[in-house]
This record gives sequence, C-alpha cells and structure tokens, in this order.
Amino acid sequence: MNASTPLISIVIPTYNHAEFLKAAIDSVVAQTYDNWQAIIVNNFSIDNTIQIVSDFKDERISLINFRNDGVIAASRNEGIRSAAGEYVAFLDSDDIWRPEKLAKCAAELLAGSDIVCHGELWTGVDTPGRVVMYGPRSRATYDKLLYRGNCISTSATIVRRSLLTQLNGFDERPEFITAEDYDLWMRIAENTTSIAFVPEVLGEYRRHGGNASKAVIRNVSAELAVIGDHFSRQNVSFVRLCRQRHRRARAFYGAARALDSAGTRATSLRYFARSFATSPFIPRLYPAIALTVAHCVTRRAGR
Repeated sequence: MNASTPLISIVIPTYNHAEFLKAAIDSVVAQTYDNWQAIIVNNFSIDNTIQIVSDFKDERISLINFRNDGVIAASRNEGIRSAAGEYVAFLDSDDIWRPEKLAKCAAELLAGSDIVCHGELWTGVDTPGRVVMYGPRSRATYDKLLYRGNCISTSATIVRRSLLTQLNGFDERPEFITAEDYDLWMRIAENTTSIAFVPEVLGEYRRHGGNASKAVIRNVSAELAVIGDHFSRQNVSFVRLCRQRHRRARAFYGAARALDSAGTRATSLRYFARSFATSPFIPRLYPAIALTVAHCVTRRAGR
C-alpha cells in the first residue's frame, strides 16, 4: 500500500435502487483518487441491481448479497467487515459524489484526521437544490452532538476503519433506524477529537419519493430513541434533566418544522405543541407556531 494514497473502501448499501445505483457507481469510478474498492451490499433486490453492478468491468467493484431485514445499519456493518482499506467511506445508492471527493478528503485523513465530512447539495424532484455545509468542528464534540443535534452526513463521511471496528460499527437496533448514523458519530466523538470538515460541496444528497410526513415522524422517533439511550448513561442532576428536556423539545420542534415544510400543517401543530409542553424555552418556537396557525387559518378561509 502506498502511504501517500491509502486504500479507501467504499460501502454502498442498496435495495431496489437500480434507477439510481448506476449514477452512484459512476461517480465513484470518476474519482480522481484511484486507490479505492467499492463494496455494493445488495439486500436481495428484485430489480436489475445485479446486472447494473456486473456491467461495470472494474475489479475494484464487488457485490455482496446480504439480507438486512430492513436494517440498513446491518448492511453497512457487513460492508465494513468486508473492507480492506485503511479508511471506509459510505455512499448511499441514491446519492452521488463529485470527482474530487476522495482526493480532498484523503488529504485531511493523511494529515491525521480519523473522520472527515464535507458539504453536500441537497436535490429533489420538485425542489431547487440547497447547499448544506456540515460541522463546523466546534459543533462535533460529543456534548454538542448530543444536545444540539447531528451535524454530519453519512454519504459525506470517511472514517478510519480501525475506529469503526473498535466501536463495532453502526448500532443495529430497529428503533435506531434512520438515526443509527447519528448514534455512531456521537460514539466516535467520545473516542477521538480528530474530526475534520471540508468546507466544499463534494457530493449530492438526492431526496425522492415516499411519504414525507411519515418519514419525518419515523426520523424523530429514531432520534428520540438515540438521545434517550445516551441520556440513560449519564448521571442524573437537575441541570442535566433540564438540558435533556430542552433537547427533546428541539427534536419535536425540528420535526414540526419539517412537517410544516411538507405541507402537513395540522400534524406540524401537534409537534409544535409537544415541543412547547416538553420545554417552552425555544425562542424560535413562537413565531413558527404563529406562522403555521396563520397558514391554516388562511387555507380554511379560502375554502
């Protein structure tokens, strides 16, 4: 292995995403950094996923058929176990990378970082693209990740493999589904301070299909399960209990805002109410409630 270009293993879990998978793999093949292996972990898709992978005549690309029983963390962990690289990158099969992603992240890794994350362009079918920059480093401590929320994205992240092995990878509990990455970033932050953020957009996170409101509710439930698990490990004190209530209120507030954006304003009001009942000390909560109520009244008046 060349010390200046260490092998990076790329784990790509997939299930019936053939329509997106080719573009994801194309974006890996197009990397300017060429010392990589791509491990596609296929959850026994019933579309033409296997054919798409086999059409790539590149020995660096391999496919594992692995049944994850609906737990994507299990697929990612299977990919980690099969990885040979010093570092492991994660790419969801409906996301893509810019050609310089691995090269720019490798520079940070070679400088001593254990985990590197970069910015992404969020795109959707009916929405304009939105640039999302993760971090900064000061936000990626364990305490701030726990009490202020996640600031790291899976498809934008590369981690030292030995650290992933030490921490037993992603937690596979079903109640953590959609927030298992958030849990991992917190556990990583407990074990290293060598976290770097590249302030550039080096990938695209593609949103598509599905029931938006149902996804939001599922996500907040998983987020609450994760933070509840971490809270359970802490010593009890009045100040800490207040902080924990405030953190749960922030989770409800975030879900309410997302539900409002999805157009399900009646449901969003219920989550705003849960946020207020949990902790009323979120200044942004009040104008958000007022605006949502105004939208609801206007819509009813227009009927």
